[in-house]
Amino acid sequence: MFMLETPPDPRAKSRRLAWMVLSGVVVLALLAWWSFRFYPEKKAAEKFFDAVVAGDMARAYQIWKPAPSYTMQDFLADWGPNGYYGPVKSYEIVKASLPRGGSGVIVSVNISPFAPLPPANDIEKHRRTRTVSVWVESKDKSFTFPP
Repeated sequence: MFMLETPPDPRAKSRRLAWMVLSGVVVLALLAWWSFRFYPEKKAAEKFFDAVVAGDMARAYQIWKPAPSYTMQDFLADWGPNGYYGPVKSYEIVKASLPRGGSGVIVSVNISPFAPLPPANDIEKHRRTRTVSVWVESKDKSFTFPP
């Protein structure tokens, strides 16, 4: 430091530190929001698939909240043990996405007739694993198939 030079302002250092902390908090808040933005819809899908895996089709049908035209027989034809997607013995939620202008979330789920979900290196069992997409309505957590 030279004789005519003014000493550094200690407030400038504290302001920089405050901006860095504030920036870090904002980044963490954005990351948390991004990670948990579809949490309610994923939880609803977990409840539904837990009921299907347990074989409690009455509860699964109730969680689905079907339209009057989608009867229990239709539901069992889709999700029952001998249905189109059945038997479902294990599942894994892969992703959730919000379609543009949509009122719900599309949840993609890997389902398998084997428990636990077979690893990718078990080719014989893994080839029977299917990816199913379900539409979860955000306002009431009802289910349907995506358009």
